[in-house]
Amino acid sequence: MSQQTELSDALNRLEAAMRAAGIWNLPRPDDKAFESLEPFALDSMNMAEWLRYIFVPQLRTLLGENRPLPSSCSVTPAAQVYLPDMSEGAKLPVLLVLQKIDELLSTETDQQQDPSALH
Repeated sequence: MSQQTELSDALNRLEAAMRAAGIWNLPRPDDKAFESLEPFALDSMNMAEWLRYIFVPQLRTLLGENRPLPSSCSVTPAAQVYLPDMSEGAKLPVLLVLQKIDELLSTETDQQQDPSALH
């Protein structure tokens, strides 16, 4: 299975896990929140909003346009700290999928990759 196919599947699983945890259908932050230069936009949105409105859409755009993917990713540690308080049963599936995405994007492949693709 190609990296792109695995990533697409993982993004679908992440959406499903976030829906199950009740953190997918969050209201969209205002436009100014998207101007943040802080990691994970933590000064203007919470981690769940960043995952929902920045991380997942940007990766889906890169896949859909067949653009280079980031050559590294380390979202899971931040998600462990900054995801909203929720039960381990709800949080764990989200973290496991994020860990898979981190691994997929941090594995060397023969595909052209761009470390700045998510900036």
